[in-house]
Amino acid sequence: MKHDIAIETRDGAARAAVIKPENGAATTKGVILYMDAFGPREALYWMGQRIADAGYTVLVPDLYYRSGEYGPFNARTAFSEEASKTRIRAMMQTATQALTAQDGAAFIEALEAEGVTGAIGTVGYCMGGARAITAAAHYPERIKAAASFHGGNLASEAEDSPHRLADRIKARVYVGVAGVDNSFPPEQSARFAEAFRVGGVDHAVENYVGMGHGWTVPDHTVYDKDGSERHFKRLLTLFDETL
Repeated sequence: MKHDIAIETRDGAARAAVIKPENGAATTKGVILYMDAFGPREALYWMGQRIADAGYTVLVPDLYYRSGEYGPFNARTAFSEEASKTRIRAMMQTATQALTAQDGAAFIEALEAEGVTGAIGTVGYCMGGARAITAAAHYPERIKAAASFHGGNLASEAEDSPHRLADRIKARVYVGVAGVDNSFPPEQSARFAEAFRVGGVDHAVENYVGMGHGWTVPDHTVYDKDGSERHFKRLLTLFDETL
Protein backbone atom coordinates (compact mmCIF):
# COMPACT_ATOMS: atom_id res chain seq x y z
CA MET A 1 0.00 0.00 0.00
CA LYS A 2 1.50 3.28 -1.15
CA HIS A 3 0.78 6.87 -0.25
CA ASP A 4 2.65 10.05 -1.13
CA ILE A 5 4.05 12.56 1.34
CA ALA A 6 6.19 15.70 1.33
CA ILE A 7 9.24 15.73 3.61
CA GLU A 8 10.42 19.10 4.86
CA THR A 9 14.21 19.38 4.64
CA ARG A 10 16.62 22.27 5.08
CA ASP A 11 16.34 23.03 1.38
CA GLY A 12 12.64 22.56 0.71
CA ALA A 13 10.05 19.83 0.39
CA ALA A 14 11.09 16.44 -0.95
CA ARG A 15 8.41 14.29 -2.51
CA ALA A 16 8.41 10.73 -1.26
CA ALA A 17 6.37 7.57 -1.35
CA VAL A 18 5.61 5.55 1.77
CA ILE A 19 4.92 1.89 1.10
CA LYS A 20 3.48 -0.48 3.70
CA PRO A 21 2.63 -4.21 3.65
CA GLU A 22 -0.33 -5.01 1.40
CA ASN A 23 -1.86 -7.12 4.17
CA GLY A 24 -2.10 -4.06 6.40
CA ALA A 25 0.16 -5.54 9.07
CA ALA A 26 1.73 -3.00 11.41
CA THR A 27 5.51 -2.82 11.53
CA THR A 28 8.01 -0.80 13.51
CA LYS A 29 10.89 -1.56 11.13
CA GLY A 30 11.77 0.79 8.29
CA VAL A 31 13.73 0.85 5.05
CA ILE A 32 14.91 3.80 2.97
CA LEU A 33 15.16 2.94 -0.72
CA TYR A 34 17.62 5.23 -2.51
CA MET A 35 16.69 5.61 -6.17
CA ASP A 36 18.74 5.07 -9.29
CA ALA A 37 19.49 7.83 -11.80
CA PHE A 38 16.02 7.78 -13.38
CA GLY A 39 14.18 8.92 -10.26
CA PRO A 40 11.16 7.56 -8.36
CA ARG A 41 8.70 5.70 -10.61
CA GLU A 42 6.50 2.63 -10.77
CA ALA A 43 9.40 0.19 -11.12
CA LEU A 44 10.92 1.38 -7.85
CA TYR A 45 7.54 1.43 -6.12
CA TRP A 46 7.03 -2.20 -7.17
CA MET A 47 10.43 -3.05 -5.67
CA GLY A 48 9.51 -1.11 -2.53
CA GLN A 49 6.31 -3.14 -2.22
CA ARG A 50 8.28 -6.39 -2.45
CA ILE A 51 10.37 -5.21 0.49
CA ALA A 52 7.38 -3.85 2.43
CA ASP A 53 5.52 -7.13 2.14
CA ALA A 54 8.37 -8.79 4.05
CA GLY A 55 7.40 -6.67 7.06
CA TYR A 56 8.76 -3.16 6.60
CA THR A 57 7.63 0.40 6.07
CA VAL A 58 9.55 1.57 3.00
CA LEU A 59 10.35 5.18 2.13
CA VAL A 60 11.25 6.06 -1.47
CA PRO A 61 12.36 9.73 -1.47
CA ASP A 62 12.96 11.90 -4.51
CA LEU A 63 16.64 12.83 -4.29
CA TYR A 64 16.25 15.31 -7.16
CA TYR A 65 13.78 17.61 -5.38
CA ARG A 66 16.22 20.52 -5.40
CA SER A 67 16.12 20.53 -9.22
CA GLY A 68 12.45 21.37 -9.60
CA GLU A 69 10.02 19.59 -11.90
CA TYR A 70 11.36 16.86 -14.16
CA GLY A 71 10.54 13.61 -15.92
CA PRO A 72 9.21 11.07 -15.68
CA PHE A 73 12.07 9.37 -17.47
CA ASN A 74 11.96 6.15 -19.42
CA ALA A 75 14.83 4.04 -18.08
CA ARG A 76 15.13 2.21 -21.40
CA THR A 77 15.70 5.33 -23.49
CA ALA A 78 16.67 8.22 -21.18
CA PHE A 79 20.42 7.91 -21.70
CA SER A 80 20.11 7.45 -25.46
CA GLU A 81 18.26 10.75 -25.84
CA GLU A 82 20.53 13.78 -25.52
CA ALA A 83 18.05 16.09 -23.76
CA SER A 84 17.09 13.63 -21.04
CA LYS A 85 20.68 12.43 -20.61
CA THR A 86 21.89 16.00 -20.08
CA ARG A 87 19.07 16.73 -17.64
CA ILE A 88 19.67 13.58 -15.60
CA ARG A 89 23.41 14.14 -15.36
CA ALA A 90 22.86 17.71 -14.19
CA MET A 91 20.48 16.56 -11.48
CA MET A 92 22.86 13.81 -10.39
CA GLN A 93 25.52 16.47 -9.86
CA THR A 94 23.08 18.53 -7.77
CA ALA A 95 22.04 15.60 -5.58
CA THR A 96 25.46 15.31 -3.95
CA GLN A 97 26.48 12.72 -1.40
CA ALA A 98 26.74 15.41 1.26
CA LEU A 99 23.27 16.82 0.62
CA THR A 100 21.68 13.37 0.49
CA ALA A 101 23.40 12.49 3.76
CA GLN A 102 22.09 15.72 5.26
CA ASP A 103 18.57 14.78 4.16
CA GLY A 104 18.88 11.47 5.98
CA ALA A 105 17.73 13.00 9.26
CA ALA A 106 14.48 14.17 7.64
CA PHE A 107 14.01 10.78 5.96
CA ILE A 108 14.36 9.00 9.31
CA GLU A 109 11.90 11.42 10.90
CA ALA A 110 9.43 10.69 8.08
CA LEU A 111 9.66 6.98 8.84
CA GLU A 112 9.17 7.67 12.53
CA ALA A 113 6.00 9.62 11.70
CA GLU A 114 4.77 6.45 9.98
CA GLY A 115 5.29 4.39 13.13
CA VAL A 116 8.87 3.19 12.68
CA THR A 117 10.49 3.01 16.10
CA GLY A 118 12.92 0.17 15.51
CA ALA A 119 16.00 -0.36 13.40
CA ILE A 120 16.24 1.02 9.87
CA GLY A 121 17.82 -0.48 6.77
CA THR A 122 18.91 1.25 3.58
CA VAL A 123 19.19 -0.05 0.04
CA GLY A 124 20.31 1.82 -3.04
CA TYR A 125 20.52 1.13 -6.75
CA CYS A 126 22.97 2.69 -9.22
CA MET A 127 23.68 6.20 -7.82
CA GLY A 128 21.65 5.24 -4.74
CA GLY A 129 24.07 2.51 -3.75
CA ALA A 130 26.72 4.93 -2.52
CA ARG A 131 24.07 6.99 -0.77
CA ALA A 132 22.68 3.98 1.10
CA ILE A 133 26.12 3.22 2.51
CA THR A 134 26.90 6.87 3.24
CA ALA A 135 23.65 7.14 5.20
CA ALA A 136 24.75 4.26 7.41
CA ALA A 137 27.91 6.17 8.26
CA HIS A 138 26.03 9.36 9.17
CA TYR A 139 23.27 7.70 11.24
CA PRO A 140 24.97 4.67 12.82
CA GLU A 141 22.65 4.51 15.82
CA ARG A 142 19.55 4.01 13.65
CA ILE A 143 20.74 2.33 10.46
CA LYS A 144 21.67 -1.30 11.11
CA ALA A 145 21.86 -2.64 7.56
CA ALA A 146 22.89 -1.08 4.25
CA ALA A 147 22.89 -2.61 0.79
CA SER A 148 24.08 -1.45 -2.61
CA PHE A 149 23.21 -3.10 -5.92
CA HIS A 150 25.09 -2.09 -9.06
CA GLY A 151 26.23 0.99 -7.16
CA GLY A 152 28.88 3.08 -8.85
CA ASN A 153 32.07 4.62 -7.47
CA LEU A 154 31.89 3.04 -4.03
CA ALA A 155 35.68 3.24 -3.72
CA SER A 156 36.81 5.99 -6.05
CA GLU A 157 39.43 8.68 -5.58
CA ALA A 158 36.74 11.23 -4.68
CA GLU A 159 36.72 12.75 -1.22
CA ASP A 160 33.13 11.64 -0.66
CA SER A 161 33.73 8.04 -1.72
CA PRO A 162 31.84 5.70 0.68
CA HIS A 163 34.85 3.48 1.34
CA ARG A 164 36.41 6.36 3.29
CA LEU A 165 33.58 6.14 5.85
CA ALA A 166 34.16 2.56 6.96
CA ASP A 167 35.30 3.50 10.45
CA ARG A 168 31.96 5.26 11.10
CA ILE A 169 29.68 2.41 10.09
CA LYS A 170 28.07 0.05 12.61
CA ALA A 171 25.62 -1.52 10.17
CA ARG A 172 26.07 -4.78 8.30
CA VAL A 173 26.82 -3.93 4.66
CA TYR A 174 26.11 -5.93 1.52
CA VAL A 175 27.32 -4.96 -1.94
CA GLY A 176 25.94 -6.71 -5.01
CA VAL A 177 28.20 -6.04 -7.99
CA ALA A 178 27.24 -6.30 -11.66
CA GLY A 179 29.50 -8.77 -13.45
CA VAL A 180 30.74 -6.08 -15.81
CA ASP A 181 30.35 -2.53 -14.58
CA ASN A 182 32.62 0.32 -15.60
CA SER A 183 31.32 2.44 -12.71
CA PHE A 184 32.65 -0.10 -10.18
CA PRO A 185 35.63 -1.92 -11.71
CA PRO A 186 37.55 -4.73 -9.97
CA GLU A 187 40.17 -2.38 -8.54
CA GLN A 188 37.45 -0.39 -6.77
CA SER A 189 35.82 -3.57 -5.51
CA ALA A 190 39.13 -4.66 -3.99
CA ARG A 191 39.74 -1.23 -2.45
CA PHE A 192 36.24 -1.20 -0.96
CA ALA A 193 36.59 -4.67 0.57
CA GLU A 194 39.99 -3.83 2.05
CA ALA A 195 38.75 -0.56 3.58
CA PHE A 196 35.78 -2.28 5.19
CA ARG A 197 37.89 -5.17 6.44
CA VAL A 198 40.38 -2.78 8.04
CA GLY A 199 37.49 -0.69 9.39
CA GLY A 200 36.00 -3.71 11.12
CA VAL A 201 32.70 -3.57 9.23
CA ASP A 202 30.57 -6.70 8.93
CA HIS A 203 30.29 -6.81 5.15
CA ALA A 204 30.03 -8.91 2.03
CA VAL A 205 30.81 -8.09 -1.59
CA GLU A 206 29.21 -10.47 -4.10
CA ASN A 207 29.77 -10.58 -7.83
CA TYR A 208 26.69 -11.32 -9.96
CA VAL A 209 28.40 -12.93 -12.93
CA GLY A 210 26.80 -12.12 -16.26
CA MET A 211 24.58 -9.37 -14.88
CA GLY A 212 24.66 -5.86 -16.38
CA HIS A 213 24.51 -2.54 -14.55
CA GLY A 214 20.85 -2.17 -13.57
CA TRP A 215 19.92 -5.86 -13.67
CA THR A 216 17.69 -5.69 -10.57
CA VAL A 217 15.25 -3.01 -11.79
CA PRO A 218 12.37 -4.26 -13.96
CA ASP A 219 12.21 -1.32 -16.37
CA HIS A 220 15.92 -1.43 -17.26
CA THR A 221 17.01 -2.84 -20.61
CA VAL A 222 19.41 -5.21 -18.81
CA TYR A 223 16.82 -6.43 -16.28
CA ASP A 224 17.33 -10.09 -15.47
CA LYS A 225 14.43 -11.74 -13.65
CA ASP A 226 16.45 -14.57 -12.11
CA GLY A 227 19.22 -12.19 -11.09
CA SER A 228 16.70 -9.78 -9.60
CA GLU A 229 15.05 -12.55 -7.59
CA ARG A 230 18.48 -13.52 -6.26
CA HIS A 231 19.02 -9.89 -5.23
CA PHE A 232 15.71 -9.82 -3.35
CA LYS A 233 16.65 -13.01 -1.54
CA ARG A 234 20.00 -11.56 -0.43
CA LEU A 235 18.45 -8.22 0.53
CA LEU A 236 15.58 -9.62 2.56
CA THR A 237 17.89 -12.05 4.33
CA LEU A 238 20.13 -9.12 5.28
CA PHE A 239 17.18 -7.17 6.69
CA ASP A 240 15.70 -10.22 8.42
CA GLU A 241 18.96 -10.88 10.23
CA THR A 242 19.70 -7.30 11.25
CA LEU A 243 16.50 -5.28 11.67
